[in-house]
Amino acid sequence: MSDKKTKSILLVGVGGQGTILASKLLTLGLMEEGYDVKMSEIHGMSQRGGSVSSQVRYGEKVWSPVIEKGSADMIVSFEKMEALRWLEYLKKDGKVVVNNHEMMPMPVIMGKADYSPDIIKEMQDNCKDVTVVNATEEAVKLGNGKVMNIILLGTIIKAMGLEDINWNKIVSENVKPAFVEDNLKAIQVGMSLV
Repeated sequence: MSDKKTKSILLVGVGGQGTILASKLLTLGLMEEGYDVKMSEIHGMSQRGGSVSSQVRYGEKVWSPVIEKGSADMIVSFEKMEALRWLEYLKKDGKVVVNNHEMMPMPVIMGKADYSPDIIKEMQDNCKDVTVVNATEEAVKLGNGKVMNIILLGTIIKAMGLEDINWNKIVSENVKPAFVEDNLKAIQVGMSLV
């Protein structure tokens, strides 16, 4: 554990994208490394494509899992609109990693809301450090579209300087044996994208 200052990471997405699994693996890795870690999850009708967020805070001593507006070191968004929705939680010098993927939320499908065509531009106008990745596409290239969440975990590992943690051990102990190899490849792909 090199940096004692508390760091805050916000993972946001839509139900079914694996946001919670990525958060749990991140939390387990941080704990293994000796950090005090607090994690909280919010499921907004996640089974029906609703918003899902997970807040992970780690450091020498963390008192609360809650990330206040304007205090996240990093936002990782599994879906474009969710990145924009949570942008006010980012620190002034924070990082955003956005999966360039659209999942129409229920209000848009029902015609009660619009899905902005310029989400990436809006984020870049409001934030200095925005990295756009095609994690969904990269997961398909690996032969398993479901590892998109683990690719995004890889972007966190690299962007936050957490490469020294034994991710092979964390994945091997917490993922079904049949999927360990795909998940380990996905972490490497994610790390190469940022």
